[in-house]
Amino acid sequence: MTTTSTEQVFTNAAIVLPDEVVEGSLLVRDGRIADISSGPARGGVDCEGDHILPGLVELHTDNLEGHYLPRPKVRWNIHAALQAHDAEIAASGITTVFDALRAGLDEDAQLGIADMRLMADAILAAKEAGDLRADHYLHLRCEVSAPDVMEAFDGLAANPCVRLASLMDHAPGQRQFVDLETYRVYYQGKTGMSDPVFAEFCARRIEQSEAHSPGHRLLLSERCRAAGITLASHDDATLAHVEESRALGVALAEFPTTLEAARASHESGLAVLMGAPNVVRGGSHSGNVSAIALVEAGLLDVLSSDYVPFSLIQASFVLAERIGLPAAVRMVSQSPARVAGFTDRGAITPGLRADLVQVHAPSTRAATPVVRGVWREGRRVA
Repeated sequence: MTTTSTEQVFTNAAIVLPDEVVEGSLLVRDGRIADISSGPARGGVDCEGDHILPGLVELHTDNLEGHYLPRPKVRWNIHAALQAHDAEIAASGITTVFDALRAGLDEDAQLGIADMRLMADAILAAKEAGDLRADHYLHLRCEVSAPDVMEAFDGLAANPCVRLASLMDHAPGQRQFVDLETYRVYYQGKTGMSDPVFAEFCARRIEQSEAHSPGHRLLLSERCRAAGITLASHDDATLAHVEESRALGVALAEFPTTLEAARASHESGLAVLMGAPNVVRGGSHSGNVSAIALVEAGLLDVLSSDYVPFSLIQASFVLAERIGLPAAVRMVSQSPARVAGFTDRGAITPGLRADLVQVHAPSTRAATPVVRGVWREGRRVA
């Protein structure tokens, strides 16, 4: 039996390497990056001066939920919803994605444990069948204050796609919502609760947090260590939160809400993740520390698209004006790949996977980058 080597050439491109941008050509052989050279090459894909970026690596997006539950009480066919989500992810330049599923649910959640298992099973089945454009993995968002978080975690963690879990507590007075007035404005605006109903809800959620959070944090960290699942903290706000995260074996600090917590996390060796929408908007939608402030302080390592998949590409070019394009692109490719334990992707380097994105850069500050092509292991997927 003989095998035939396949080669592709990308020429007339601004190739974004980990530390520089090279005007030249890129050779891909059998789905891997084979060579990078300055100057033009004959034949192949003429990139017309566009940038070639490494495929983006997304660690925390709940975008699938919006396709599965497009309207209240409307559950779409999960396979169709997954295809729509996957297409949006790939078209945004994301070639590796961690789909975030909830383990432990708020009492007003419209989706339950069965829905999360359905989505997880659909991702695994589609991945094994080769039906997805991007390379999908699972991130379990563990609500430690929820009474059912361990049941939900144990029901999902056996899925081989699970590689990341985060510990979060969205109870009033905790982490993201230390300010109860901010929580009231957010939650009553979201749910339409009257003042008496909201007061009862807060009391109940605070009681649940006090009863369950400490024990669940410890149990979940032990489960993750045993299973080899990377652990993340969520919305750390104080030095005490960061110390607790270190003690639990956390490797990734997601969305720290204060400069103090971000600095302590960074100095402790935790990778610091913030939302790309925060960068694009110029600040946090909930009034917490801005991602740009962390960039200026040298404290930001990873960006996540969070609730807008295309924001990763946008944020890369926004930050390029401040720190240069290679450094900005590392936050959405090499750094998240390393946090997730991947050694075969995340940068345009000979020997790594040919996960590539062709991007027409914005001509003005107000313009938007345009994704013109996406390749995963040398195969065009968008």
